[in-house]
Amino acid sequence: MHAYRSHTCGQLRASDVGATVRLSGWIHRKRDHGGLLFVDLRDHYGLTQCVLEPENAHFAKLERLRVESVVTITGKVVARSEETKNANLPTGEIELRVEDLSVQSEAEELPLPVFGEPEWSEEVRLKHRYLDLRRESLHKRIVLRSKIIESIRQRMIRGGFTEFQTPILTASSPEGARDYLVPSRLHPGKFYALPQAPQQFKQLIMVSGFDRYFQIAPCFRDEDARADRAPGEFYQLDIEMSFVTQDDVFAAIEPVLLGTFEEFANGHAVTKAPVPRIPYAEAMQKYGSDKPDLRNPIEMCAVTDTFAGSGFKVFAGMIEKNPAVVVWAIPAPGGGSRAFCDRMNAWAQKEGQPGLGYIFFRDGEGAGPIAKNIGEERTTALRDRLGLKDGDAVFFAAGQPKDFAAFAGRARNVVGRELDLYEQNVFKFCWIVDFPMYEWNEDEKKVDFSHNPFSMPQMDADAFMALDKNDHEALLGMKAYQYDIVVNGVELSSGAVRNHRPDVMLKAFEFAGYGPEVVEEKFGGMLNAFRYGAPPHGGIAPGIDRIVMLLAGEENLREVVMFPKDQQARDLMMQAPADVDPRQLRELHLRCVVTEPKKD
Repeated sequence: MHAYRSHTCGQLRASDVGATVRLSGWIHRKRDHGGLLFVDLRDHYGLTQCVLEPENAHFAKLERLRVESVVTITGKVVARSEETKNANLPTGEIELRVEDLSVQSEAEELPLPVFGEPEWSEEVRLKHRYLDLRRESLHKRIVLRSKIIESIRQRMIRGGFTEFQTPILTASSPEGARDYLVPSRLHPGKFYALPQAPQQFKQLIMVSGFDRYFQIAPCFRDEDARADRAPGEFYQLDIEMSFVTQDDVFAAIEPVLLGTFEEFANGHAVTKAPVPRIPYAEAMQKYGSDKPDLRNPIEMCAVTDTFAGSGFKVFAGMIEKNPAVVVWAIPAPGGGSRAFCDRMNAWAQKEGQPGLGYIFFRDGEGAGPIAKNIGEERTTALRDRLGLKDGDAVFFAAGQPKDFAAFAGRARNVVGRELDLYEQNVFKFCWIVDFPMYEWNEDEKKVDFSHNPFSMPQMDADAFMALDKNDHEALLGMKAYQYDIVVNGVELSSGAVRNHRPDVMLKAFEFAGYGPEVVEEKFGGMLNAFRYGAPPHGGIAPGIDRIVMLLAGEENLREVVMFPKDQQARDLMMQAPADVDPRQLRELHLRCVVTEPKKD
């Protein structure tokens, strides 16, 4: 028999009754029932109940051991009595009568329990992550992560993609976040950067004549933590394809993402292909966000004409003074009570707004100050236009969309949640397309890039080259081949059809006020490669951590990452970042100068 185990702790069944077996694992919990000592033994695969009587030679030793000690138990498999079977446990029809016991590792008193999974602080959990990972729920999520990655990898390969690895030590990437820098010992005063993404390399792979690349890529960004963004490092499904249009990218990626979600959806419905495409301008107007949660059925509507020249002077005056002012309506089916409207108004004030205007409908007419001011005719027309009825309400936001769209989008989400309008048990995907190529930089009074400077404009290349950089109307009205894929309000990824022509790229940067010397300095490697023949190409990079988070039903990435950092990007378990030996600094030609934080 093997020194440690003949079976795993999740393997034994009723068919094994009578067999002598050996199991190794952690003592999950112990129970003393009328002189019998029951021990649940746990390993990666499951749990088996072991039992021994007081006269057993190993009784005292096992009784003394703390939970989470590692032991090897040899014994005979016996059937449980009918009344003691555990239908919730795969091994619940049997138990192991202990005949021999070896202690492999004795546990000290635990800083946090494994059994029962009570809530503990993030600091304790991350400092002792090896114990946290033993807990059943987190352990299952990490295994789920592995299975999801395996599924994605196989789907990519079946789709004709080839996996390549790109460098970890590289130069800065044009991603916009802070780099993690690595000093070079051989080149004093110079630094590598950990890749924010393999963006330039995957494009160079296409220039090198390969096709349909993918990689489960580690990425590093020195940025603050968020619930949907891990500090320090994360993984993404990095994809690039040659000789493709935007439609080709969508057709290749949708089966991978939708298929993965269908496989691991756990009963949730998943959007069917083709995934709906929503232009950026429409998304902002209907949802107040370029990552809309389509589980919420509320769609905002422009109702500026209802208030223009009306008796509601606040909105009417704004419209009269500035033609750029619009009024958006946020329907609230079922929200037609003064109490709910007042509650939303109070929420808006907490958001730093003066309030949130509203009308609610009862007894066949509109109620509230706005309804009174605009009159019955306009109120009735508004109700009919929005498809509202008695018991419903509508809220209003006014101004220039760039100033209030995000607030209106949050209001839409709050109304949907408060009124329980969200569709449950569903993953709703959408593409956001037709992002503007440029936007107006009010601070610098110039045209600037809106989303991604390396995407191809939605315009014939020759016509683009002929544009005048002072034709701001044409530039600000231009769209780019940029796209985001969103599910349940979470952006999985941005992507683009790339600008593969050096002349078009230089002209695109020129329109944004950057001379050719800037582009050559920052992106010369990629630009030079394009000068020797670059295919049209495009790609996308969905976040692995976010995919797993959604499929696991979690709201924080730390619940699906094996060894995450804390909110300050610290590894509490390995105590990193940490001081280093002065000798190491000398080898790197570095000296630390720590500045004192500024006092208030």
